[in-house]
Amino acid sequence: MTAPGPVEVWIVAARPKTLPAALAPVLVGTAVAWAAGGFRAGPAAAAALGALLLQIGSNLANDVFDFERGADREGRTGPLRVTQAGLLTPAQVRAGMVAVFGLALLVGIYLTIEAGWPVVAIGLSAIAAAIAYTGGPFPLGYNGLGELFVMIFFGFAAVCGTAFVQAMYVPAAAWPAGFAAGCLATAILVVNNVRDIEQDRESGKRTLSVRFGRPWGVAEFASLVGLAYLVPVLLVMTDRAAVQLLLVLLSAPLALPLIRSLRHERGPVLNRTLAGTARLFLVWSVLYSTGLLLGGSA
Repeated sequence: MTAPGPVEVWIVAARPKTLPAALAPVLVGTAVAWAAGGFRAGPAAAAALGALLLQIGSNLANDVFDFERGADREGRTGPLRVTQAGLLTPAQVRAGMVAVFGLALLVGIYLTIEAGWPVVAIGLSAIAAAIAYTGGPFPLGYNGLGELFVMIFFGFAAVCGTAFVQAMYVPAAAWPAGFAAGCLATAILVVNNVRDIEQDRESGKRTLSVRFGRPWGVAEFASLVGLAYLVPVLLVMTDRAAVQLLLVLLSAPLALPLIRSLRHERGPVLNRTLAGTARLFLVWSVLYSTGLLLGGSA
């Protein structure tokens, strides 16, 4: 196998397959802003760029901090990690992380000019949490707080924050949309945790799946996916959204095989389940956003 070149190594380190999951809640938040009459192209594009940079920075932080804590070792079942594989040194990955977060701060400055000082709190909190997920004295991901982190920052902050920087307030429709999007973003993490449960246990990474067992992780995944569909159904039933929001149900056939896979399969094959869950999140987000644009927001 030919060793990747310098550019290819950094592309691998950025984990491009994770990036659609960063864009999905921004798409939903932009649709919320559009439905509320507050769409603005500049802040929308900046929110998308900022989300991508935060995701890449978080990926680099996880790569180096997991390696230094011994969570990434020979024979890991997940996708390639560049520090563990020896393709980049820890110092190089740290420098890359700082550079990416620095670019995210520049995007944040623009959004602060456009939308005010609340953006500062959101942006700095997101960077701090991305580092604290696997770094620092109390890493969130190692202490069973990963799901909470993802729900807050990939759900509520991403959707509500994106809507805010465009509409200059948080429309009511952003909150349930943020929760539903957060459920699917969290489901991606749960697949990762269930796949790595044995390795995480050995390395002292106390995820919820490690704490409560594999069946609990599978049930958590199924519940999160189910909630993502229950939210739009309840919104339509309570007249808080128009029937177009039920377009999301068209993606349900993609969800059921993922639940079966996580329940019955083990090891590296779950990497496909992980990719499939990220794909589901993106398709769901496109359909949810389409429903909002067609009149799904009350």
